[in-house]
Amino acid sequence: MSRSARPTGVPFAPEFWRRTHVTSPEVQARLAGVANAGADLLERAAELVRASTNVVALTGAGLSTASGIPDFRSPGGVWEKFRPVEFADFQRSDEARREHWRYKAATIPAMLEARPNPGHEALARLEEAGKLLGVITQNIDGLHQAAGSRTVLELHGTNRHAVCLDCGAEEGIESVLARLESGEAVPACVACGGVLKPATVSFGQMLPPDVLRQAMELARRADCLLALGTSLQVQPAASLVEVAKEHGASVVIVTRSGTPYDSIADAKLDHPLGSCLPRIVAAALGDD
Repeated sequence: MSRSARPTGVPFAPEFWRRTHVTSPEVQARLAGVANAGADLLERAAELVRASTNVVALTGAGLSTASGIPDFRSPGGVWEKFRPVEFADFQRSDEARREHWRYKAATIPAMLEARPNPGHEALARLEEAGKLLGVITQNIDGLHQAAGSRTVLELHGTNRHAVCLDCGAEEGIESVLARLESGEAVPACVACGGVLKPATVSFGQMLPPDVLRQAMELARRADCLLALGTSLQVQPAASLVEVAKEHGASVVIVTRSGTPYDSIADAKLDHPLGSCLPRIVAAALGDD
């Protein structure tokens, strides 16, 4: 292996690489600039949060990956292993319901075992400090609530319980999973025998109107919107960034990919959320 080659399996870290592998002053200076730019962006994000009193967080799957929950759209994600079931198909087809429950039985147990990571905890701390109005999440894992967040709007529902499409009765997901394990391929509502569905929003299903209305209201009230771990590709959730911006909020985007709203962001970072979000919150609250 040549001196300039990066060892397989070693993540790129500018400081480590500069100290151990790079001798060119020009390359060292360039890497130092990358590290400094990242630090500057973190400080910029912290300044925006520090100057705000009505922060709103919009979170996506990228926030929960550090808790061991894979996202849906990335290579190796959920949709490479399971066929998405449209809501209309779920309603009319026993086979579609069977397929959807097979997918849930394979994925929910790991989600129930997951624990909040430092990113979730940082948002709960920001709310406790009186600076965060609430969290609007596209996630269905319940980890914000587990971390202590009190105001959480779940745009896409939750995997924590199931709901009957006929009578509206709810059932904890653990008992539904137990029925699946006992051989019920398509569990029915225990109250009326109707169609039971995980309380998540499926493709082709409307978002809960009251939750969307509350989310829009939070976005309008925000003086700083944090878009965290979301590619901002899915509407209407992504439009909340534009709503907040139009009402005078600063926008901080932290995600590992580009988004359609990067051009209106006041700070755009591609740092891992589990490590950078606690740093942003700590700096905003004067802990560092």
